[in-house]
Amino acid sequence: MPPTVLIVDDELPVVSALQFLMEQEGYQVMVAYDGEEALDIMFKTKPDLILLDIMLPVIDGYEVCEVCRLNSELKDVKIIFLSAKGTDVDVAKGLFLGADAYITKPFSNVEIIDKVKELVGSIN
Repeated sequence: MPPTVLIVDDELPVVSALQFLMEQEGYQVMVAYDGEEALDIMFKTKPDLILLDIMLPVIDGYEVCEVCRLNSELKDVKIIFLSAKGTDVDVAKGLFLGADAYITKPFSNVEIIDKVKELVGSIN
């Protein structure tokens, strides 16, 4: 079974592009549009990797990451922040909270694919 990638973003165009990209690479994809929905999916399915925006409705990406890292069942899930928040402070905070990588928007497809493959392996 291919690794599962949970895409968490409140912008439909971003979600659609990432979903297409991940499915083209052979990954199983799930989608959440806010932090609360993301946590619900994470606890039910335990994805292999999360592509996580920071600025989300209900619960922000920082808190989602923090909950994930503090939970014994989810602490090994790989997390890549994908955010327009690109200051050194934002990146440092994301990595401090336990993200495995931080990529700023706008992002390159190649950069995301390479990082996902690095963290969970290649399908093709």
